[in-house]
Order: sequence, then C-alpha cells, then structure tokens
Amino acid sequence: MDTLTHALSGALLARATEPKAPRTDQLPRRLRMWIGFWAAAFPDSDFIMSFVNPLTYLALHRGITHSVILLPIWALGLAFLFMVIVRRRYSVTAFVGVCALGIGIHIAGDVINAFGTMIFAPFSMWRAQIATTFIIDPFFTAIIVAGLIASMRWKVTRAPAVIGLAVLTAYVGFQAILHRRAVAVGNAYIAAQGLESAQSHAIPQPLSPFNWMVVVEQPQGYHLAYVSLLRKEITPQLPADTSWFRSLSASYRPVKDAQWQPVLRYGAVDADRDLAEAAWNSDVLAPYRHFALFPALYRMDHVPGRTCVWFNDLRFAVVGRTMPFRYGSCRDGVNAPWKVHRLTSDDNGTELLEAISD
Repeated sequence: MDTLTHALSGALLARATEPKAPRTDQLPRRLRMWIGFWAAAFPDSDFIMSFVNPLTYLALHRGITHSVILLPIWALGLAFLFMVIVRRRYSVTAFVGVCALGIGIHIAGDVINAFGTMIFAPFSMWRAQIATTFIIDPFFTAIIVAGLIASMRWKVTRAPAVIGLAVLTAYVGFQAILHRRAVAVGNAYIAAQGLESAQSHAIPQPLSPFNWMVVVEQPQGYHLAYVSLLRKEITPQLPADTSWFRSLSASYRPVKDAQWQPVLRYGAVDADRDLAEAAWNSDVLAPYRHFALFPALYRMDHVPGRTCVWFNDLRFAVVGRTMPFRYGSCRDGVNAPWKVHRLTSDDNGTELLEAISD
C-alpha cells in the first residue's frame, strides 16, 4: 500500500479501538488518531536506504521495520518519542498500544499485495505475500476515508470506525475469492495445454479488483494473460487518442478470450541463453535474485568492449507502463568480472544506465 493509505488506516484503527470508559492515562481522541496515523506510516521510513544503494533498498525494503518480531521494540521506541514530543503530558504506556496497532495494520496492509513483506526479519528474509490487493487500490483507500469521515460526523460512538474496518476486511476477503478464481484460470490453461511442472499464480492489477495478471510458471519461462473476471465481451478497438486509463482497462480480456503470451526466462537463442544464465547467477545480482519473483531476460546489449544482460520482474508487468526494477550484470570483457547496474529512464523516456556501487 502507499504510505498515505497506511497512515489513514492507522488513524481509523486507533479510533475503532479507543476505550469506551475514560481512563486517567488515556490519550485524547484527536491525539490518539494522530499517533495511529504516524505510527502506521513509520515502517516505510526504511526508504532512507534508497539514498545509499537502490538495489540494497529493493532487497531490504519491507524488512526490519515491517517485522512482527521487532514490532514491540519499534512500538516502544515510538511511544517514548511521542511522549517526549507532547512534553510528557502522558505516560509511555498511553502511547505504546496505539503505536503497536499502527505498525501492525501497516504490516497487514503490505502482506496483502505482491511485493512481499519480510515479517520475520532479521531472522528470515522470506517474504510473506497474499496477493489479493494492488499496491494502490482506490476502493481500499476510499473505504478507510469513508470510515474516518463517518467517525468525524458521529463523534459519540466508535461504531463508524469499527464498521469501516469490517467493510475493509470484507473487501479484502472478496478480493481473496477473486484471487482464487484467477489462479483457477491458470490451472485450467495448464490442464488444457498439458504443461508439465507448471504452477499458476495471480497478481492483482490496477483499476478494478476484477482485473488480474495470470502467470503460469515453468522452469524455463512463463505464460502471461491479462484477464477480467467480470467482463464478458472484448472491448472494441479504441481510437488512437484514447486515454491511458481507458486503454489499460480495455487490455483485460474475458477469461474465454484470454491471450497467453510466452516469456522465456533466459531468451530463445542458445548462446544468449547461456550468457543470460551466467549473468543472472553472478554474485553481484544476488540481492535482485532474492527479490525477483518472476525474473525474465529483458534484453542484451552488446557494444564494443562491453556486454550487459538486463532482467526485469514480470510481477510488475502492467500493460502500457514501463516496468520498474530493471537490473543487469555488465562486464567489459569475456573474463572480466560482472558489475551490477540499474536501467532507468528520464522524463523523455530515454533509457539511462546507472552503475550501482558494491
């Protein structure tokens, strides 16, 4: 989820869990909601790693600040910080529970999208993910905002906040049902094509909870299809000046009309495939190997004195959008060591090669 949505969810949870009976150490409602807001935003403070090394950030984002193991430590640290900020008008115990709730709902909000969250860091780098929700979901955010607005309208009861969280949970549950249906689309394709050693995955897509990218994974590659679980007919061809949003929406086809696109993990040419596999297994790409869920060769660049092999993660292959997180191994000769680089683009779409320090 985006950081603002996380923060708003923390405020909503803080209101929903406000004690009914006033206590001497209880935070005022407005302060309690602000603490929930900032505590729920805190885990994304790990963005500071991106200024040190973008690949390190990519590999470690949603790590220790998103850990359920370290959650009590972070909650206690934030509680002391907030206590100092309000000049010790309330004890640390008044803050720590709200901080824990805010961090907890942030972690839960990240687990439900495809990026993955290292909930057991630093003891394990395994990424938990239940890919039900796209990373920016306007319906998800709107439910939270509606709950907060209702809470401001009916101030005497926490019921609006509780109902808002209940609706949010039901919405994610509905998305989970759709996720299973999308995975079933891939399983049906596997059976129809007689694919061996294949596994079906489903990645949520923007604009609608009914839009999915179905990925059929095999050892040497993938089959991708963009489907709508709601649409019954193919969208007629759109004019050239159609907006990006409308073009994106039209790219999701009915299940019966799904177009399956094969993507090889290391390319189609034998010589290139061997080189791509060697580059992929180079030590410098180890952090990216840990991160990428569906890695595939993007392209190879052969220029005098240098060879670069670029990879992307198909998990982020949204139609009509340049894929983020493209990294590669480059070397200046057959026997030269591989060095890691990032492929980015400027405002004009020109691709830029950026060296990443070790």
